[in-house]
Amino acid sequence: MSVTTTTSTTGTGAALAVVQAQNLGLTFPTADGDVVALSDVNLTIEKGDFVSFIGPSGCGKTTFLRTIADLEQPTSGTLRINGQTPENARKDRAYGYVFQAPALYPWRTIEKNVALPLEIMGHSQAQQTERIKRTLDLVNLSGFEKKYPWQLSGGMQQRASIARALAFDADLLLMDEPFGALDEIVRDHLNSELLKLWDRTKKTICFVTHSIPEAVYLSTKIVVMSPRPGRVTDVIESNLPRERPLDIRETPEFLAIAARVRDGLRAGHSYEEVV
Repeated sequence: MSVTTTTSTTGTGAALAVVQAQNLGLTFPTADGDVVALSDVNLTIEKGDFVSFIGPSGCGKTTFLRTIADLEQPTSGTLRINGQTPENARKDRAYGYVFQAPALYPWRTIEKNVALPLEIMGHSQAQQTERIKRTLDLVNLSGFEKKYPWQLSGGMQQRASIARALAFDADLLLMDEPFGALDEIVRDHLNSELLKLWDRTKKTICFVTHSIPEAVYLSTKIVVMSPRPGRVTDVIESNLPRERPLDIRETPEFLAIAARVRDGLRAGHSYEEVV
C-alpha cells in the first residue's frame, strides 16, 4: 500500500466534484479588528470521497464546513457544491449536517426527530414512514422509534442525529466532530458503523475531527489545515482498503499514514501563535 500527498486537488476530476473551493477566504469583522478564518483554500472533493479535516483548534475546520452548508459566506474566492452556489445547494437540500451534539428535540420521539426535515419538505406520511424505517435500520436503531432522546445513550442519540441527516437522502453528509464527546469504546464502535454506512450508501462525507487515528481510520483523504488563518497545507490520500477492521490501526500502512498526518500538523506550525 502507498500514501500519496498533494497540496491542492483543484482541476483534476472537476467533472465529479461534489465540493470545489478555489482561492477561498473568509474574514470575520470584529470590534478588535478583522479575523481571517480561512485564507486561499483550494480543495476538490469528489463523489464518494470520505474526507476528514484535521488541524489545531481555531484553524477553520468547522468554518469551512459551515461555508459548504451556506451557514457562513466566503469573503473571497469561489465555492461550488455540485456545480452550484452553496445557497442554491442549501435550497436543493444537497447535504445533511450532523453537529457536535445530537441536537435532538427532547419532546419528540426518535422517529419524530428523524421525521422533522421530511415534514418541513412536505413528504407524505407514507414517504415519511418508509424513510424513517430505512434510515433507522441503517444506523441500527430499529425498535427505538418510540423512545425519547433522554431514554437513549449518547452514542445512540448521535446515531439518531445521523439518521435525521440521512432521512432526505442527500448525497453529501457534513459531520462536525460528531463523536468527540463520546468515550473511546463507543467512539470506536461508531467509527466502524460509520464506515459500513458510508459503504452501503455511497455518500460523500466531510468529517471534522481532532483525532489522527480517527481521521486515518475513516478517510480516503485527510485534509491537514494550518493554525489561523486556516489554509490547506496538505491533502493525504489513503490507499487503505475500503473495508477496515479496527485492528488495521496496528498495521504498518496505517501507522505510516498517521505519521504523515502528524508530520503535516507539525511542519511550519507555531502553536504558540494560536489564540
